[in-house]
Amino acid sequence: MKAITIRRATRNDATAITDILVASQWFTYEKLYSVDYISKLISQYYNVQRIEQEIVSINDEWHGYFIAETAGKIVGAIGGGMTSKTAGEVYVFYLDPLMRGMGIGTRLLDFYTKIQKYTYGAHEQWVSVAKGNDYGIPFYEARGFIFQHEEFAYGTSKKDQDISLKYKRDIN
Repeated sequence: MKAITIRRATRNDATAITDILVASQWFTYEKLYSVDYISKLISQYYNVQRIEQEIVSINDEWHGYFIAETAGKIVGAIGGGMTSKTAGEVYVFYLDPLMRGMGIGTRLLDFYTKIQKYTYGAHEQWVSVAKGNDYGIPFYEARGFIFQHEEFAYGTSKKDQDISLKYKRDIN
């Protein structure tokens, strides 16, 4: 495999990031949710216009996107923000499904964790993982995240049956 570069996303990356996010939604959730529900999530959160805006709108609550690329192709994206003075959270983290298991996700998470720790002062890091996500749950648990509680996923209600498992790790 060619070298992996990790960097802050630019507006020019919006389409490629959107493609990764959409492909990952289908790959990760096709056995958990209905086609209609996945399509609704994609149109609401993973469209090029929204991603372009999120790339340029950077503050303490949203740090923008960071991407992994190889040979000029974006293969992963991560983003998040601070939820308190000392708590950071990963809100979005997806890889090209064909690039899983190559260490790219670990490198991207490690890079982003350093940003949250050293730039924003995070001492702990949170992540929400869909209940039943057999890709994400073992990944986060292997990297020291510990299950805390369940809650409805961001922007959903009881009727959606989209339950997030909240995980946390210390990053002191």
